[in-house]
Amino acid sequence: MLNALIHWGTELTSWQQLSLLLAAAYACGSILGAVWLCQILRLSDPRLAGSFNPGFSNVLRLHGTLPAMLVLAFDAAKGMPALWLALQLSLPPWALGLVGLAVLVGHSLPLWHRGHRGGKAVAAAFGVLLILAPGVALSCAALWIGLAWRLRTAAIASLVAGLAAPLFSLWLAPEMSGVILVFSSLIVIRHALNLRRLSDGSEPRL
Repeated sequence: MLNALIHWGTELTSWQQLSLLLAAAYACGSILGAVWLCQILRLSDPRLAGSFNPGFSNVLRLHGTLPAMLVLAFDAAKGMPALWLALQLSLPPWALGLVGLAVLVGHSLPLWHRGHRGGKAVAAAFGVLLILAPGVALSCAALWIGLAWRLRTAAIASLVAGLAAPLFSLWLAPEMSGVILVFSSLIVIRHALNLRRLSDGSEPRL
């Protein structure tokens, strides 16, 4: 079936391929693991407590390690099929970046949860980078874990890791550095509210 899908995709024009992949990536990105998994596990909605963010760190804060790890795995993996298919179709780096960005935009501005806030796209970005630039993804993850463990604040860890990603890419994946800079900019923008809470001391700790 996968081979048939790839063969069908190769018969489309490059713009048709990209359009379909962008739509699929956005739709997959819109599935918020924190919301769906908490519903399945009969846990409270993470958008109603803590930092009010439907993401890994808020689920960790509210419901513990196991639900949070399930959310992390889900949000990291949800965009991978679209990106894998884009790689099989040999899309250029800028097109791969657009597909990855569509996953992050879906997570931030979800189609399936209109009227509700999306996530900050950190876990989704980790999954995208695992496909496009695994060395950068793992380096950022190690930095995030170290900072979150030391400072007990997910927002600072996410901001620093997001800002470091373009620097890591210059060394580990220079062909994707422009794409990763765009990803990092989105993550920093999505954390603007956290910066305000950090400045007044109201940011929830892990």
